[in-house]
Amino acid sequence: MTSSASSSPSRKVLSKIACLRLQKELGEWQASPPGGFTYKVSDNLQRWVIEVSGAEGTLYAGETYRPQVDFLEQYPMEAP
Repeated sequence: MTSSASSSPSRKVLSKIACLRLQKELGEWQASPPGGFTYKVSDNLQRWVIEVSGAEGTLYAGETYRPQVDFLEQYPMEAP
């Protein structure tokens, strides 16, 4: 048995249609992101890492969170 550099299971590649759709959506999102959100540039179109700033005046003010969204090969027919 060979060892893998990553502990995550291998991921199937997105279809061309899914890639085109994600590229379009990412471009739109980067052009007009929701307030407090920033996309962290990556070379992996299937995994978006978003920086979310805690809202001012709340317990989360000054905090930064980095949720990630994984798009599986069934996208856009199935949600990430």
